[in-house]
Amino acid sequence: MKTKFAKTWISSTQPRKQRKYKYNAPLDIKRTFLSVNLSKELRQRYGIRSIKPRTGDKVKVMRGTYKAKTGAIESVDVKNTKIFVTKIEHTKRDGSKSKIPIHPSNLMITEINVSDKLRKNKLTKVAESKTATKKEVATKAK
Repeated sequence: MKTKFAKTWISSTQPRKQRKYKYNAPLDIKRTFLSVNLSKELRQRYGIRSIKPRTGDKVKVMRGTYKAKTGAIESVDVKNTKIFVTKIEHTKRDGSKSKIPIHPSNLMITEINVSDKLRKNKLTKVAESKTATKKEVATKAK
């Protein structure tokens, strides 16, 4: 097997090759593996199913030991595809606390941080284009 990352690689049924692809991928491609599902209200508002997380987004843990806990995203580790959430931490024997990394597939975004103008514009454009295409489909069906 080649050791370098190949962008031309499409897919394989072998789990070892799928793991190798994810492990050796450059950071710009690893960022795409970080998408987090949106809540039902946000899905309806923006017309999208998932979004790339940013610090400040409010999330709810859906699976694991910390299920049903909520908090804001504190940091995003793109290299290891993990997300650190406030209030979700482990107390060590010496009394210090450490953040617990959570995989993005186990989270759901409940509130999006739209303080960034570019992100806000992008979300509204996506929502507008989705509603426009739905209207076109509805008029064609009639």
